[in-house]
Amino acid sequence: MHDIRAIRDDPAAFDAGLARRGAAPQAEALLALDERRRVAITAAQEAQAKRNELSKAIGQAKAQKDEPRAQALMAEVAALKDALPAIEAEEAALSGELDTLLAALPNIPATDVPEGADESGNALVAEHGSRRDFAFTAKDHDAIGPALGMDFDTGVAIAGARFTLLRGGIARLSRALGQYMLGRLVDEHGYQEVAPPLLVRDEAVYGTGQLPKFAEDLFRTTDGRWLIPTAEVSLTNIVREQILKEGELPLRFAALTPCFRSEAGAAGRDTRGFIRQHQFDKVEMVSITTPDQSDAEHERMTALAEGVLDALDLPYRRMLLCAGDMGFTARRTYDLEVWLPGQAAYREISSCSTCGDFQARRMNTRYRPEGEKATRFVHTLNGSGLAVGRTLVAVIENYQQEDGSVVVPDVLRPWMGGIERLEPLR
Repeated sequence: MHDIRAIRDDPAAFDAGLARRGAAPQAEALLALDERRRVAITAAQEAQAKRNELSKAIGQAKAQKDEPRAQALMAEVAALKDALPAIEAEEAALSGELDTLLAALPNIPATDVPEGADESGNALVAEHGSRRDFAFTAKDHDAIGPALGMDFDTGVAIAGARFTLLRGGIARLSRALGQYMLGRLVDEHGYQEVAPPLLVRDEAVYGTGQLPKFAEDLFRTTDGRWLIPTAEVSLTNIVREQILKEGELPLRFAALTPCFRSEAGAAGRDTRGFIRQHQFDKVEMVSITTPDQSDAEHERMTALAEGVLDALDLPYRRMLLCAGDMGFTARRTYDLEVWLPGQAAYREISSCSTCGDFQARRMNTRYRPEGEKATRFVHTLNGSGLAVGRTLVAVIENYQQEDGSVVVPDVLRPWMGGIERLEPLR
């Protein structure tokens, strides 16, 4: 959500930020509506003040036994009482209309975000790791996986397209990845582990920006709740409508959860394999911090996601997304893309974003700086640490052997009961 006062202060800068997103100018229409709203607020305040003034005058007239004047004043109060609901209704309607328009507009990119309309404008920040040289032709995970227990056919038979059933060692490897990732964050980096709700209310998905614009990308239950598309929704809303103490910040939450996405905006993309599923596991990181610490927190969060890829010895690169390729709520986003030798391509495996106060305004989450009475909005950040399914794909493709087996990375073996290699199922 945007601050209408900031738009009043510099409407040109606001429209310039939207233009970087490929959006049309909005400041003039927003400010015209805001002016009408402010007029309505003033009218309501003046009517209330006038009613209070008249009520006091009625008391004085009655004390002076001036009944005719008291009756005349009472008639004025009655007229104001009849008119006030319409004035207040107009104010509420204009405020709601303004909030609806503001809620539909994306966050403004940070100044260091590159220009660009789509992923072709993203900037390479750094590459890490070395691509493996295979003595055979590397295969895609959907060619290797079925023999290891990645059962696409049964998943589709049970649930339909974009669902996969994992069985045997590959199911255990998936579990090991999630436990390893979450364990690093909790045991080594100070994140508080959370087991959050997977079903949430409208207010939660509105707070993190999925509603109202992206409802078609979500699954909704028959009782009106939403399946979380990412644990970001549940974790960020932990602090919804709270005033935090500066000394409490930063708050860092982490969770390993199933995630559910309808993929309505990705029709026809990655219909084969395990890359783009309706249901998938992900380790999510969320930070709640002060504005002056949010950029450093963004770098820290991204580095923690990179640490998992380093530990797994997977080649990857960090990309700074351009203005046109960022998510709706993001102010700046780093994508980590892992090398998949079977596809001979880099594919996204983590996205780490700083949202500034954009989500905090939607959730009404503030903090009180030490020694001050006034409050300020917190900054929120979120990142994948990592997407478990895509990491599983990366391990399968990078650790594949010519005989169809897959070597288990060293760091995962304690989580695998010492198993060193996945062998094709008999």
